[in-house]
Amino acid sequence: MKSVPSGARGEAEHKVAFEDTLTYHDPHLPPVFSTPHMIGLMEVAAFRALQPYCEGDEISVGTAINIEHRAATGVGALVKAEATLEAANGRFYVFRVSARDGHQEIGCGSVSRAVVSLGKFMQRVKAAGNQ
Repeated sequence: MKSVPSGARGEAEHKVAFEDTLTYHDPHLPPVFSTPHMIGLMEVAAFRALQPYCEGDEISVGTAINIEHRAATGVGALVKAEATLEAANGRFYVFRVSARDGHQEIGCGSVSRAVVSLGKFMQRVKAAGNQ
């Protein structure tokens, strides 16, 4: 792993589709961007912030989240997530994350990630019977 500078940034964006809404999972819920989908986009932004510093088969995996979903977003909106490195401790990294739908912040919080060897990680997954 190369040294990751403080303030390293990553971004991700996604146009909200019906499959990203609460209604898709339950017709009694409103057709708005779900919190799990927003968190996933934030995690992708954090992944992209770290990936340029990974070497060989290294990748980062999520280890913790602390997110507030503050505003509803409908189908068709373009959501942009941003992650900025806040802290590092060995192979563990904490990112300040936010998501916007163009005119307002819809969510914010922190995402933690750990750098792992993809090969070793997949061996552990296979040994645990999860593949």
